Amino acid sequence: MRTRDPETKRRQLLESALTEFAAYGVSGARVDRVAKRAGISAGLVYSFYENKDGLFEAVFDLIVEQTVTTVPMNADDLGEYAGRLHDGGTTHPEILRFVAWYQLERGETATRRASTTAAMADKVAAIADAQKRGTVTETLAPGEVLALVLTLANMWQLREPDFQDLVPRSRHRATVAEAVNRLTAPETHRTTAPSGRAHGGDRSDPSSSSTAATGGFPVRG
Repeated sequence: MRTRDPETKRRQLLESALTEFAAYGVSGARVDRVAKRAGISAGLVYSFYENKDGLFEAVFDLIVEQTVTTVPMNADDLGEYAGRLHDGGTTHPEILRFVAWYQLERGETATRRASTTAAMADKVAAIADAQKRGTVTETLAPGEVLALVLTLANMWQLREPDFQDLVPRSRHRATVAEAVNRLTAPETHRTTAPSGRAHGGDRSDPSSSSTAATGGFPVRG
């Protein structure tokens, strides 16, 4: 079955499938609901993707593509990058719900996706370059730095109210950005707190990179 604009139909299908999978996972999702929401016939779904699992994987690839495009990583300002990822998760919680389902239903048996592998490799390489320039700590390997950034960026998402209330909602983004800045700051930029713990930058110092965390960016991430 042909459409006048197959690319538009495919995009509508993927966006509808994201909503469905975020709510029900791949096991509970129904192709007829996806098709109805997308405004296409159920038969047309199978002209784009062989089965529901194929559609599930395509949505995952779309999320990776959108994240890379709309939230590019600046390895010299990882706090702000984490803040923008936080913004994306807050604005589009269905994306993190989908990822949670993906991890539950695919788990360690998931086939490595070329889109994810390439995106991770590019980010690790960018962090390694930043370490050579002296803008990111060398006490952690590039992959360790990236793992910390991604984990902290999503720390408030899909959590129970009692956990989220540990810090005022107005401080969630800043907490993420400031924590990333302190953990990834090069040694020459660290000062010693009274307790003897190292941290990066004075929160009151306008030149500190943590001040970049005060803004919000409505992105799809």
